[in-house]
Amino acid sequence: MRIAVDAMGGDFAPREIIRGAEAAAREWGFEVVLVGDEEAIAEHIDSASRLPVVHAPQVVQMDESPVTAVKRKPDSSVVKAVELVRDGRADAAVSAGHTGAIFAASLLRLGRIRGVERPALVSVIPNEKGQTVLLDIGANVDCKPEHLLKFGIMGSLYAGKVLGVSNPRVGLLSIGEESSKGNEQTLTVFPLFKRAPFDFVGNVEGGDLFGGRVDVVVCDGFVGNIALKTGEGVVRTLEKAVKQEAATNWVSKVCALPTVYMLRNVRKRFDYTEYGGAPLLGVNGVVVVSHGRSNAKAVKNAIRVAGEAVRTNLVGTIADGIAKVRENGAGTADG
Repeated sequence: MRIAVDAMGGDFAPREIIRGAEAAAREWGFEVVLVGDEEAIAEHIDSASRLPVVHAPQVVQMDESPVTAVKRKPDSSVVKAVELVRDGRADAAVSAGHTGAIFAASLLRLGRIRGVERPALVSVIPNEKGQTVLLDIGANVDCKPEHLLKFGIMGSLYAGKVLGVSNPRVGLLSIGEESSKGNEQTLTVFPLFKRAPFDFVGNVEGGDLFGGRVDVVVCDGFVGNIALKTGEGVVRTLEKAVKQEAATNWVSKVCALPTVYMLRNVRKRFDYTEYGGAPLLGVNGVVVVSHGRSNAKAVKNAIRVAGEAVRTNLVGTIADGIAKVRENGAGTADG
């Protein structure tokens, strides 16, 4: 399995990206290809790892317009990494760089799976019983009902194929469990989901993300991104509050020590470095978007996520699932 890694994307590139790539190659035996400026990579690469390098002299900066940057910088590391997948020289691409640029490069170079209007970013978050698949988490801030329907299909297929969940339960994120609750978008989507080819359990609320009631939660990227980042911040805030309380006197300090220890373990469950990256579902190739602050551990796990998607033929599974929906005429609000 060959994974192309954008060595220049992310806050700690290229050093941490290279360290993560080297770790993934050692631990899982993947053939990892580093894509980026050869001179910059040479300063940090371990000569013993002998990872191949594809030279890409340009870098897309975080303040650049995604589509414009991809068109004006065809030799950028993110574009070259995606092109390796397009050309069959890599099985997947991983990047911690500009999310919009990764999205644009994937659409322009790989194209969409037929029947998918909007690809979606998916995240796996822990719950009381296991894991919850959440999508979209930021690729699409404005969505039509048909887009959310496809998100539900792709999320269900991802949970079943990659995570091994039998008959994944799918919920629509709203402000109440009743079908009459929600905004215009969720009210329109609800009947579509009832006819969809997955196990739709109805509306779910924010707390259900972590309760384990459902395996897949669907929403637009605006809501999903806020929900994800809120969850990431809660445990950090609790841990900080306990530490501040412990500092008030020695009695509080002694009593707080077990709580701080437990909170650290809980925080590890929510640590993005453990989950690595978010697959971009709906494009004709495996692309994984890693956190912009990814360290070596996060990059290593993002490469693992990419490998799992390739191993399980996720792209082919989604293509088949969407094709069946199109055949049955259930892909629109009128279907």
